[in-house]
Amino acid sequence: MKLFDTHCHLNNDLLYKGLDAVIKRALTVGVDKMVVIGWDYQSSLKALDIASRYPFIYATVGVHPNDIENVDKVLLNQILELSKHNKVVAIGEIGLDYHYTKDKKIHQQQKDIFIEQIEFANRAGLPIVIHSRDAFADTIKILQDHKPVHGGVMHCYSGSVESLDEALSLGLYIGLDGPVTYKNAKTPQKVAIEVPLERLVLETDAPYLTPQARRGTVNEPANLIYIADEIASLRQMSKKDLLDAVYNNACRLFKL
Repeated sequence: MKLFDTHCHLNNDLLYKGLDAVIKRALTVGVDKMVVIGWDYQSSLKALDIASRYPFIYATVGVHPNDIENVDKVLLNQILELSKHNKVVAIGEIGLDYHYTKDKKIHQQQKDIFIEQIEFANRAGLPIVIHSRDAFADTIKILQDHKPVHGGVMHCYSGSVESLDEALSLGLYIGLDGPVTYKNAKTPQKVAIEVPLERLVLETDAPYLTPQARRGTVNEPANLIYIADEIASLRQMSKKDLLDAVYNNACRLFKL
């Protein structure tokens, strides 16, 4: 069985310092494709460097909403220009995050940069990787007004089951991560059951969001297997059927 980790941060120092070993452990359990996600200029460069060294690893480039400080139009364009590399499969991680600040001026800056990156992705023919935290309504409104023409994924979807239709109506995929394995995570588990199989992709968000079975350790792509096990159990389907479907979904999303 093949697994595809559609969202990991091998460019984070927690994983990068032991990169070869991290990748080897992933391959050992069947994770044979990974997308390394950029969040600013340096991390996007590093994602590209990793993708250039491994044929089965791909990259995204972009500015995360929590990393917009000191990002002007020149720097943003420099980051997005990296997308011309043939291993870049999406623009991301982009979006809105109101968790750490209630400052409306910062929220507006996040919105402006989010919109610019969506529009760039549309021109570049690329999907987007969407981060949305405590900002679901505004995220959906922007996506409705500036539709991602080439699709995208709601990374680490944390909305309700009732809100799923809004994301799905935009043609987006739903990414599920380690929280679906947490014992009290009723909403992600309900989402895992209700999301149409053809719109589901699996992510680790490594080194963050370690699945329950490995809590207390640094997360890595090899742990994708725990997420797959949990979702297969929740959906009452074979792990093979689940993995075949989500692998094909990820390849379709990223045009691989």
